Amino acid sequence: MPSLRRRQMIRAVKWSSFFFFGFIIVTQQVITNGPLIALDAKIANAGRVDFPSWIDFLLMRIDDLGLRGLTGTALMIAAIYISRRFKTWRPLNLAIFSIIALNLTVGLAKLLIGRTKPQLNVDLIYAGGLSYPSGHASNAILSWGVLAYLIYRYAHVDRYRGRLASAGVALISLSVCVVSLFRNTHWLSDLVGGLFIGAALLVMVIAIDRFVASNSQLS
Repeated sequence: MPSLRRRQMIRAVKWSSFFFFGFIIVTQQVITNGPLIALDAKIANAGRVDFPSWIDFLLMRIDDLGLRGLTGTALMIAAIYISRRFKTWRPLNLAIFSIIALNLTVGLAKLLIGRTKPQLNVDLIYAGGLSYPSGHASNAILSWGVLAYLIYRYAHVDRYRGRLASAGVALISLSVCVVSLFRNTHWLSDLVGGLFIGAALLVMVIAIDRFVASNSQLS
């Protein structure tokens, strides 16, 4: 394996481990009712601005950017196009793997922890809820992040456009989280945990891609 690819893989593995450790810490806070949960309650009980209906509509459309159906569909369509256009199955394989890994990991965590939504005005775990971790946050950062990575690595865009795509992913993910807090659809720790696990899986996908060589990549 070329030294550049090996360095990229090792760096990706380290970052993936870091983000996964962050997810474990947030999960520990949720399960043990740690200090982060007090901040959850403070934000959930804060007053909300009564926006006009058109602003509510815009906020909901921003929130939709974290929907599993929307993000997964956009990623798969783009991956199929890139695979056909540049004659390599790698983008499609990575897209499918990332979607499966996300749904298994986040879905299992939701079922095991069973946290209730803030709209119920009570924060309970093991109560059959599906609040933690936030699927919207994890979907946003993983699906749009993998899409940006595939465009950079396999559609052969320049480094500047690749960085713009990365900035776009960060903006979308942050916007989805802020809107969720405004609409009180998730606790803060749900969103932070979702970002951590989504980022961990995103970088893991990159690490796997760098581990197996491909002539379709830039390097």
